[in-house]
Amino acid sequence: MSIEAWIATGVVVAVFGVLGSGRYPPYLVLLGGVAVLLAGGIIDTGEALAGFSNSGVITVGVLYVVAAGLKQSGALAFLTSRVLGRPRTVRGAQARLLFPVTIGSAFLNNTPLVAMLLPVLMDWSRSTGIPASKLLLPLSYAAILGGVCTLIGTSTTLVVHGLLLAEGKPGLEMFEIAWVGLPCAVLGSALLMWMARRWLPAYESVLRIPEDPREYTVEMRVAPRGPLVGKSIENAGLRHLPGLYLMEIHRGGHVVPVVDPAERLDAGDQLVFVGVVHSVVDLQQIPGLEPTTEQVFKLDSHRSQRCFAEAVVSRTHPLVGKTIREGRFRNLYNAVVIAVSRNGERVQGRIGDIELHAGDSLLLEALPSFVEQHRNSSDYYLVSRLGDAGPPTTAQAPVAMLILATMVTVVAIGWLGMLQAALLAAGAMLMTRCVSEDTARRSIDWPLLVAIGSSFGLGNALYETGAAASLAGALLDQAGNHPWLALAAIYATTTIISEFVTNNAAAVIVFPIAMATATTLQVNYMPFVIAVAVAASASFASPLGYQTHLMVFGPGNYRLRDFVRMGIPMNLLLWIITTGLAPFVWPF
Repeated sequence: MSIEAWIATGVVVAVFGVLGSGRYPPYLVLLGGVAVLLAGGIIDTGEALAGFSNSGVITVGVLYVVAAGLKQSGALAFLTSRVLGRPRTVRGAQARLLFPVTIGSAFLNNTPLVAMLLPVLMDWSRSTGIPASKLLLPLSYAAILGGVCTLIGTSTTLVVHGLLLAEGKPGLEMFEIAWVGLPCAVLGSALLMWMARRWLPAYESVLRIPEDPREYTVEMRVAPRGPLVGKSIENAGLRHLPGLYLMEIHRGGHVVPVVDPAERLDAGDQLVFVGVVHSVVDLQQIPGLEPTTEQVFKLDSHRSQRCFAEAVVSRTHPLVGKTIREGRFRNLYNAVVIAVSRNGERVQGRIGDIELHAGDSLLLEALPSFVEQHRNSSDYYLVSRLGDAGPPTTAQAPVAMLILATMVTVVAIGWLGMLQAALLAAGAMLMTRCVSEDTARRSIDWPLLVAIGSSFGLGNALYETGAAASLAGALLDQAGNHPWLALAAIYATTTIISEFVTNNAAAVIVFPIAMATATTLQVNYMPFVIAVAVAASASFASPLGYQTHLMVFGPGNYRLRDFVRMGIPMNLLLWIITTGLAPFVWPF
């Protein structure tokens, strides 16, 4: 190898080492590796920034807006409540997750599917108390397993299809790869279930509620004709809320002080919760619960356009010494007090009857402009935004689901590419008000996009310097002239390369080698083509092996060792299945 190839290899190894330590955010590590290669002249500007203009990376960003529309409209809450439910165990949660994700990724490109489901699973994790680290890696793996079942499940099979056409060969049919992909998906899912329950760690930092000395009391009402009416406390998901507990229920003029998990909710029940501020905000997102204060519904804007804010009352606040009702807080600030905390303790009594003191912490529902207007106001010592207000509005849920179904359909039948369909879907979400402009902007995970885009630069360095091709040649030299050994070597080579460069780049590197090997051995090229397609699409042992791995790496708080421990058995299983079945389906 050339000196440039050795330098590129060394930088990639160093990046892996730093990622494995878990001390720095993945996007900083990956971007730093690209910066070193660019500064050293190993890659040029175009190669370093190629990932940021890649349609797949842009598609992921656009689909965050689509996912935000599904969430704000209430469509995701509806779908997840029907599909995911409220499992009691980690194993039950993983079982509920794997099947629909595997099926869905066969017909919807796996990268955008994970992009849409990632925020859903984070919310599901918080509400069920199941660590996100037990769910997100299985999400990525299941999406990959489903993706190898059809031509459109992953972009890599489409790349291989295009390479075949460029060679003057017939391309892959829609379900042709399923002869191998389906057994891989079934057996791979079984192995994943077994490993995930035993080997995936439960990283506490993912779900830990921030320590907060302030404790709030908040009253919520069960909405009439809402989804919680008639459900028990346990089934409604109100039993084990992190950082929050249900203290009592006010019903028909009397109080239920000791809340039994089997207690059924009636329309109009007033539920008194006690907890820290972040948990109180999460409580507002549960469909079927609404604030008891009517002041919330008298604000000028719809709840989907508001946010939560926390403000600390200053000594010069005009309402110090007055009750919230007397001071007409809503009229003065166009905001509503949801709860009050004083000296770290909850303040009892009705919100309107609480007399404000200097130093009181107020949980408010207001327009986002409130935060900007009063951040430096003398009325408050501190003002900070916490999150969006109110649960999803279900009125737009059918519209959002129709937009999603249309997007999937036009991609599946080939009318539009994934990026074009996603852009139109995001635009439709905004135009139909399924998502607000402010929420759409804040929904995009920019550090994730930087991480994915930077990984392309590292892959380009290995590809352009010849380091990847040298590795491929060294591995294939060991195969000799036996077609089955050559097939196994082709698969192993593609897998190893795809763990370090992008999966599409791995397919492009090994495809001509695979075709040349088949020609030299005078055997059918199709087993080798299928091996390249599956191996490049199904890389499990490295966060760089697939875009979806990078997407879950940070939110799941994973370490490099988690991917190695889970991924190597998965790689070996699919290697055995593919090299064992392909020659029978497409004989040598």
